Amino acid sequence: MAKTKELSKDTRNKMVDLHQAGKTESATGKQLGLTKSTVGAIIRKWKTYKTTDNLPRSGAPRKISPRGVKMITRTVSKNPRTTRGDLVNDLQRAGTKVTKPTISNTLRRQGLKSCSARRVPLLKPVHVQALLKCAREHLDDPEEDWENVIWSDETKIELFGKNSTRRVWRTKNAELHPKNTIPTVKHAGGNIMLWGCFSAKRPGRLIRVKERKNGAMYREILSENLLPSARVLKIKPGWVFQHDNDPKHTARATKEWLRKKHFKVLEWPSQSPGLNPIENLWRELNVRVAQQQPQNITALEEICMDEWAKIPARVCENLVKIYRKRLTSVIANKGYITKY
Repeated sequence: MAKTKELSKDTRNKMVDLHQAGKTESATGKQLGLTKSTVGAIIRKWKTYKTTDNLPRSGAPRKISPRGVKMITRTVSKNPRTTRGDLVNDLQRAGTKVTKPTISNTLRRQGLKSCSARRVPLLKPVHVQALLKCAREHLDDPEEDWENVIWSDETKIELFGKNSTRRVWRTKNAELHPKNTIPTVKHAGGNIMLWGCFSAKRPGRLIRVKERKNGAMYREILSENLLPSARVLKIKPGWVFQHDNDPKHTARATKEWLRKKHFKVLEWPSQSPGLNPIENLWRELNVRVAQQQPQNITALEEICMDEWAKIPARVCENLVKIYRKRLTSVIANKGYITKY
């Protein structure tokens, strides 16, 4: 049956006026060009609810009962990698037949959505405790102290990006919870490796590491790029250098080299890249590079260098300005880092 056009509010009000004037439903229908049943329905609504406006509609009943909603919500909370097909089968065994889109809509109403699992380093309890200790020790450090830090790290940039994904059900801002991530081994593959640094002022130097990095090469990287970066960044005397606990960084020869150069080094917990704000710059660089769509390694390297230099100073400034929030988040999430 074709859907009829909804009557205007003026037409419905005229029906009521004619009814109050003593007109019959048939006479009113003839005058307004409507059927007697249509007029009768509007008059009955007016008598019952004292209005001719459309009333709230309840809509179709939910396919999944409240008990079923609790069941599937509990299932994905315990195991975020549960697929929609698994949930369809669970409900079918309980006597409820639904489709995958119904599962998605139901979980979305519970604040859960299907997202690609983040790849993060595998954290052991000792790593979590070290993260908490670091966050608590530095939580009350003034913002000026963080402005005097040169942050550094290595990253790999892939020519065509990562292909492997795994979807998980999670709530907003829970993307880095261990249940919602895929543990990875650092630098397992990739097309080019980069070393870079930055401060609250702006990005520092970015270089490509073309050979397998060892302690001697790392010291050469620092010798050729750290001090020049400090000069370009116009950072205050007494600045602090940050790098992670990679064995090449913590080797005795590297520590001795840093000591002889009188560089202050920020104590850093293992397996904590998310604590380093340079991770945000790497994401920014990846987005910019992907937009350029390089077709070969040479172009990839050139675009990385160009786009790194174009990252606005305000981005670097904001990352350092909100660093205390990052530490607060680590403490609030019991050693796990949320997105910043």
